[in-house]
Amino acid sequence: MDEPKTQTYPGGIAALLTQMEGRRDPMDYAPGEGLPPPDLDLAPLATQTVTDPDADPAECGPFRSSYHRKRHALRKELAGRSELVFLNALLIAHLRRRRWPDHAPALFQRLWAEQGAALLDQLDPRWAVSAVTTFGDHGLTPAQRSVGLALSVLFSTMKLYESERLYSGQRPDQPFALEHRQRGRLPLDMDPYALAHGGLDVNMIGRLWLEAEEDPVIAPLAHHLLERLIAEPRGLLHRLARMRADLSRRKKIPPPAEGEAKPAATPRNDAPVPLAQRQLEPDQLRWGLVALIRAPLPAIARFAAHHLDLGAQALHLYLDDPDPDTMAFLSGHARLHVTACDAAFWRDSGRPRPEEHQLRQVHVASRALRAAGGLHWLGHIDVDEFLLPARPMAELLAKVPPDCAVARIAPAEALAPSDGWPRHFKITHRQAGLPKSRLQEVYPTFGAHLYGGFLSHTAGKIFARTGIPDTRLGIHTLKYNGAEATNRHRLPAIWLAHLHAPSWQQFRDHLEFRRTKGSYRRASSRPEMGQAELLRYLMEEEGETGLRALFDEVCADTPELRRRLAAQGMLVHAEFDPDAAVARIFGALP
Repeated sequence: MDEPKTQTYPGGIAALLTQMEGRRDPMDYAPGEGLPPPDLDLAPLATQTVTDPDADPAECGPFRSSYHRKRHALRKELAGRSELVFLNALLIAHLRRRRWPDHAPALFQRLWAEQGAALLDQLDPRWAVSAVTTFGDHGLTPAQRSVGLALSVLFSTMKLYESERLYSGQRPDQPFALEHRQRGRLPLDMDPYALAHGGLDVNMIGRLWLEAEEDPVIAPLAHHLLERLIAEPRGLLHRLARMRADLSRRKKIPPPAEGEAKPAATPRNDAPVPLAQRQLEPDQLRWGLVALIRAPLPAIARFAAHHLDLGAQALHLYLDDPDPDTMAFLSGHARLHVTACDAAFWRDSGRPRPEEHQLRQVHVASRALRAAGGLHWLGHIDVDEFLLPARPMAELLAKVPPDCAVARIAPAEALAPSDGWPRHFKITHRQAGLPKSRLQEVYPTFGAHLYGGFLSHTAGKIFARTGIPDTRLGIHTLKYNGAEATNRHRLPAIWLAHLHAPSWQQFRDHLEFRRTKGSYRRASSRPEMGQAELLRYLMEEEGETGLRALFDEVCADTPELRRRLAAQGMLVHAEFDPDAAVARIFGALP
């Protein structure tokens, strides 16, 4: 192999290692100095505050040792934070050296095992990254070491390329123009990332997330950092997402004919977010749901109990076919606001009852949005849809960028188990960052005919901020001044579990309504055949046999389907028991 003409590091790897080791000299201590003992009571540290070391004669200079100097610098930096945060930083500073006190790794492990949640509430991202890096060097389990090392490399690489990008003249949140792409090979002859359908980012983040789940100590820290990463508007992942969206829009717009003007870009239509909602903390934020429901009381009770259990401050339930028993049962709970959509309701609304179920949904959802006093966010979902957040909803909604009026939740369609409640859910190829061609590896017969392999919608549902004038809450979107609001944000760490076909019998029982009035009634606008055409073809050509074959391949929770979904990163697992939620909220299932 030829020696490169220009070396990045003069002296090569040997010189690089010498430089690295020069920064890892162990600390020295003056008499009486050292780390706290391994059995230190950690709980009181969460409420004790670090004071300015220059105001304490025992902490300020002159410095007696390198330990004293480091301790002073850390306390100066972390003044006003808790002593837990300081201890975390002090342990990290020791564990980065070539040698450290014997009990330092064990004390670091204790700190995160016993006080991890308190630390995550107080640590800034820099110290959270330093902590996960320390797990890579001193982890007790293979998962701690592998996740810690992988995240350390990820965030270090990110710091390098984001620092270089500051010299590009572009703002950190500003994507590069698609027209400026240069042709050529990447370093080490790697192929470029495929902007339209590349899955490198999704697979990387997904694998790290799942690997972290193997260890209960590092999982909250790793998941916290990954959530911060994908929500960060100034980072590479967000810029790539905006470039991908731009590329997708351009592909849908035909190029102008020779001599024609280039079509104008889609104008922004940002719904103005009230100032009072821009900086809400999770403990201040109030959220709720609205739904138009036509279902038996047990189904409504499960839907209500699940979301009250998640912390919803209000559920606005509009009963499309009300009966007195259902009204009486639901009206007994303070957080349930139940409205009977009977003849009197529609007469008082000043409009005839719309024939289409979807139009009735939009009417009651918009009505609830206008009247949602006391709520900051209102979500619009159906009775067979259940929020499955990895963290409290208030935390997720509090992290929505302050200028965004809409938070979108991606759907995960339930696989139908042989008994009990669904525990496995599938996502679309697009959500997994895969090309559409992969669908036929998951669904050999029907993958080419159903977008994403879903029988239900793939658009997901939304939460909308309240208090914005001239808005209308639709089934999948928020309209502002008559057009779709463009200031949207995708909520991470949550799925909308859709129990669209949780059993063969339920699928068959609902088929006629869905074909004539529901989600199967309209032909697909995509290249795929779609649900309407596919179901019509199967019923005409193959009857029940064809319908059952579709259900078994696309919906049934079988080991074969789970294996194929998992191989493509399209399988989601979640514990889900709405009956237990009913017992907690209502006491007994009606």
